[in-house]
Amino acid sequence: MANKTTAEKLATLRKGYTLEGATIELGAAIVDGELHKDAPVRLPLSMMNRHGLVAGATGTGKTVTLHMMAEQLSTAGVPVFLADIKGDLSGLATAAVGSEKLTARTEGIGQPWQGKTFPVEFLALGGDGNGVPVRATVSSFGPILLSRIMELNDTQESSLQLVFYFADKNGLELIDLKDLRAVIQFLTSAEGKDQLEELGGLSKATAGVILRELVSLEAQGLERFFGEPEFDTAELLRTAPDGRGVITCLELPTLQTKPMLFSTFLMWLLADLFEDLPEAGDLDKPKLVFFLDEAHLLFNDASKAFLEAITTTVRLIRSKGVGIFFVTQTPKDVPAEVLGQLANRVQHALRAFTPEDAKALKATVSTFPLSDYDLEETLTSAGIGEAVITVMNEKGAPTPVALTRLRAPESVMGPSDEALVRSTVAASALLAKYGTAVDNPSAFEKLSGKAAAPTGPAADGRAGVPGAADIDAEARRIEEEILGRPSSRPAASGDGTRRTRAEEPREPRPEARDSMMGDLGDALGGALGGGLKSMARSIGTQLGRELLRGVFGTSSRRRRR
Repeated sequence: MANKTTAEKLATLRKGYTLEGATIELGAAIVDGELHKDAPVRLPLSMMNRHGLVAGATGTGKTVTLHMMAEQLSTAGVPVFLADIKGDLSGLATAAVGSEKLTARTEGIGQPWQGKTFPVEFLALGGDGNGVPVRATVSSFGPILLSRIMELNDTQESSLQLVFYFADKNGLELIDLKDLRAVIQFLTSAEGKDQLEELGGLSKATAGVILRELVSLEAQGLERFFGEPEFDTAELLRTAPDGRGVITCLELPTLQTKPMLFSTFLMWLLADLFEDLPEAGDLDKPKLVFFLDEAHLLFNDASKAFLEAITTTVRLIRSKGVGIFFVTQTPKDVPAEVLGQLANRVQHALRAFTPEDAKALKATVSTFPLSDYDLEETLTSAGIGEAVITVMNEKGAPTPVALTRLRAPESVMGPSDEALVRSTVAASALLAKYGTAVDNPSAFEKLSGKAAAPTGPAADGRAGVPGAADIDAEARRIEEEILGRPSSRPAASGDGTRRTRAEEPREPRPEARDSMMGDLGDALGGALGGGLKSMARSIGTQLGRELLRGVFGTSSRRRRR
């Protein structure tokens, strides 16, 4: 390969990037130190749901790359989600102004350039920043993601899952943090002692630890991120009246104080999309492309269960038409199980100042196909706005590796004027829907007696509730699997009398519905872990569907109505 002429190398690249369908134009190839605008490098639009990685050292142009890709996706009618960590991406709402330097760059790569604005929706997590407030209910967020924010260990996470199970089973809606606090306080009180003992895997001491962590979250002001109205992730799939995809920018200006919350909230958005969207198969273009910036925050110190849930989501969500691009500094920030599913790679320059840097460089090179470049030298000498690229072609094979000078965005590379952002938010159709927080009756009111409401099947007179016998039977079976011993819970017959477990017939377990559900069930078994792991086997029953929630233990109220 080292003996190839420049012409032969160019021929390989031209052939590899000659594509039939719609594409995202990335730039022009650099071969043997020379830029060749007649050798364009592009990415098939239909392969954007095969996911991707945008990586590189700080200051090498990663944000500009996803900015440029978002513009072209929007033009193609594809909605885009961007985690706007620094606020720089708000410039999408402002047309860029040309300059002599910019013209020289765009002409050099054969890019027809014109300043443009794009349809942008600004969101702010919990209203922290300039944007329409985005919230999730605690119940929807689920125990696994909440454990991640609270930094609970495996035992505590398992116990929190039991708390959610108790709340679900007893009709105690967990809307905000005070609802979850009320449920835990009830279970640790004299009044809730019996229910705590019934849960088996939850001790009063562990419940106390979780309660203290919960109070700590409230003290940090994180209660504003949980509540109603809950954000409907279908809002991310909108197109503008002119047919362009809406670019949704979610910002959290205080990220440095809440990095775990931000990254975990992004996974909630993905998990909710995964649960709501139907299977789509192979599409000409994705329904949504999701750029997940600062991806290393998602994986740092993540539990095995959490990583398994992420891996499953990435593997299965592409069949629902969603593409995910992880944005981080080096590929080693992404676990191998996830990295192996990222077919499209845009690798900006890396630094090799330390032995650890040199090790990361060699590891990065090993993840690329064989090429005509000396990648160790190329990746350390690439300039700002240049990247080493390989993507999946329309036949599902990797394209040749190409050092590429990337296209320039047509909107401002930096923040828009704050007045423009504020006026855009004020004019948003979403503001009336999500702008004002509401506090509907939920677990806190029920347990404090502020709203008279039954607590569901665990309340006295349970046998008189329609379907109580079926719920009791399922609850006893789950208890036996969790505790590994016969249930102490008496059985209820259809007429309200009780019978022993030995007299209660077992329902046959459902068969796997199809290969995807088999994958999902396996992932749930790993993700739930601890006390509720065995509950994954009940996915075929109505109660199982309600209790198991999603891959991350998430449960949207929209799906439970």
